[in-house]
Amino acid sequence: MNKIKYCFASLLFLFGALGMAQEEEVKEERKPGHYNQSKFKQLYEEFSTPNTYRSASGAPGPDYYQQQADYVMNIELDDKNAKIYGEETITYHNNSPEDLEFLWVQLDQNVRAKDSKSPLRNGNGVNFAYTAGNFAQTYVTEPFDGGFNIDFVKDASGKPLSYTINQTMMRLNIPQPLKSGEKISFSIKWWYNIPDHTVNRARSGFEYFAKDGNRAYVIAQFFPRMAVYSDVEGWQNHQFWGSGEFALPFGNYDVSITVPADHVLDATGVLQNRDEVFSKEMMKRYKQAKKSYDKPVLIVTQEEAEAAEQGFSENKKTWKFKATNVRDYGFATSRKFIWDMQAVKIGGKDVMAVSLYPKEGNPLWEDMSTKAVVQTLHTYSKHTFDYPYHKAISVHAKNQGMEYPMICWNYGRPNEDGTYSDRTKYGMISVIIHEVGHNFFPMIVNSDERQWGWMDEGLDTFMQYLAEQEFGKNFPEVVAPNENYPSRRGEPSKIVPYMSGDQDFIAPIMSNPENVYKLGPNAYGKPATALNILRETVMGKELFDHAFKTYAQRWKFKHPTPEDFFRTMEDASAVDLDWYWRGWFYTTDYVDIGVKGVKKYYVSSKPNQEMQKYMEDRNLTEADFPPLVYLAEEDSEDFLPELKGKSPTEISQNLKEFMMDNMTAEERAQVEEPKFFYEITFDKPGGIPMPLIVEYTYADGSTESVTYPPEIWRKNDAEVKRVLATQKELVGIVVDPKLETADIDTANNSWPKKEEKSDFDKFKESIKGK
Repeated sequence: MNKIKYCFASLLFLFGALGMAQEEEVKEERKPGHYNQSKFKQLYEEFSTPNTYRSASGAPGPDYYQQQADYVMNIELDDKNAKIYGEETITYHNNSPEDLEFLWVQLDQNVRAKDSKSPLRNGNGVNFAYTAGNFAQTYVTEPFDGGFNIDFVKDASGKPLSYTINQTMMRLNIPQPLKSGEKISFSIKWWYNIPDHTVNRARSGFEYFAKDGNRAYVIAQFFPRMAVYSDVEGWQNHQFWGSGEFALPFGNYDVSITVPADHVLDATGVLQNRDEVFSKEMMKRYKQAKKSYDKPVLIVTQEEAEAAEQGFSENKKTWKFKATNVRDYGFATSRKFIWDMQAVKIGGKDVMAVSLYPKEGNPLWEDMSTKAVVQTLHTYSKHTFDYPYHKAISVHAKNQGMEYPMICWNYGRPNEDGTYSDRTKYGMISVIIHEVGHNFFPMIVNSDERQWGWMDEGLDTFMQYLAEQEFGKNFPEVVAPNENYPSRRGEPSKIVPYMSGDQDFIAPIMSNPENVYKLGPNAYGKPATALNILRETVMGKELFDHAFKTYAQRWKFKHPTPEDFFRTMEDASAVDLDWYWRGWFYTTDYVDIGVKGVKKYYVSSKPNQEMQKYMEDRNLTEADFPPLVYLAEEDSEDFLPELKGKSPTEISQNLKEFMMDNMTAEERAQVEEPKFFYEITFDKPGGIPMPLIVEYTYADGSTESVTYPPEIWRKNDAEVKRVLATQKELVGIVVDPKLETADIDTANNSWPKKEEKSDFDKFKESIKGK
């Protein structure tokens, strides 16, 4: 045994008698509700029962299935009239064990139909001020008619197929059930008016540039898309109201897109006819880009884009793409676009990092967009799986931030003279990382965004935080050396204002996106912070990273639920986290842990009054116990000042005899006898149990950090006590000294209590000397 073990053994003996006396005292003092196991109760009642589709471990079960929807589409963009026309053939594979009586198709553009119920779903009063555009749209102009116009729906033989449209959902009334294991093909022809996304914040549309008369298009949700049918929801046919995003099956796409001949275009999928749509110079530059791993190569220069802005070709050009195993489709096109590409090595294969942007985005976009794409691919691949697609595209679009397989649109525009603030710069980098990162969540790990917004936004925002911090280290020309990237979300302190806010306007993370007041903090910030704390403070990076990667790899190209995530994180780490999911995800509780009080004790030569009463009440004497060592509180009548400063063996004959009988002289010489004993009471006004992180400061200036596990709160949710035995005098205690837990009130985190300055005092200091 070493000296630490001897010291520990002595302390166990020392406090044994005191513990016997306190046990019954605690039972008497505990108030109703303090003994509260509900925070640590397992989530069996909240979780679905595991089955052969989804196992108790969080992995897909042996009978897991998912449907497949394949598309062949011909699309034409009418640039003059801002309309889009399309015809598609969908082949739907029923891989479920059930026969399907009908099929559900999503018509998301109907949220912008003239008669859409979406604008009526919220109760709104008068605003104090409106932008001119918003006021005109709300009270002056006719509503924009951007819904689908369905020309026909036909079966494989060309006969009309019966259908019923209910807002943003279309039911196909197939003549006979689609049996398990069979497939069906049908065709739909449609068109719609493309919205100006800068006016009504549409997720896709165009931006009009008045100076040159051009439009830049970012197009998505532009085709009728199959809804998901799964073992969890059956048909996921919840209406698209605007906030809850998309639930889509995987499939293969063969898409031809016809646009004006002077446009450049990129989209989901592998370009099939590059030789037809690229000039010889563009082909030469493209081949250079495929070998350029350190910087982007311009495929279309700013000078060339500015020249293209001047002409409006009457001719057309068709771009042909094929995409395998994707859940959606998007494209961007304009004659204004500058285009650059850079090769990135991911898992032994090359991926192209791509940026498309008008001159209005420069110099910011040419300098930084593709850098952000590259960093995203590296960071996310490291923590999940190697990015499986051949490219990742970032498209500049005013006030945008939306994601689709292989392509996304992002905001961040400098001033007209080319200058920009740090806020604009970091905002642009962050949104690119976030939207490109959505390729992983939910484009590949394909969660149900319509029901669980946090599963894509929260997980992606957490990964965004990791990528931003790595970006700051890898690009010192962007982020000054010795400075951290100023992440907007992820750090514990950033979520405190939300979690400490008015409970009437806070919903649990486990809420539908349509039913929360503040979607940003709820679905993005809080889950990202929860995962960051879980990684940094609760589990540790090694355990967390392995479990998180296990989840990503188990569910890539599949449809996970929240329970699959929660179960996998525990299954792959051997850490019981039900208390964590319950507190952070299922409630609106907050973290608040503090120091309630400190009592100082010394070894005494006689029993204190409590111990004496304990023996008297039971008609016991000291002879009825093993040799005892006594403690007396410094502020009590039992404290004997003349014994202060002496070692325990100098005071207690019982302890001295015990050590003489059980230790050799050499072993006794190694014992470090504690002279000071402190009983510290920690309280927890907040509802979420967390690790109790404590920094002790001693009179000699030294410090000691101790992290007590969250289970310390399992038997008393209100307060707990710890005894600190030390050779040094304790002069200070701080709970959560590095602000790791999102504690909403740090005023109670210190002992002695720090004096908080009033707002008036702070104001006086701020103006002093001015």
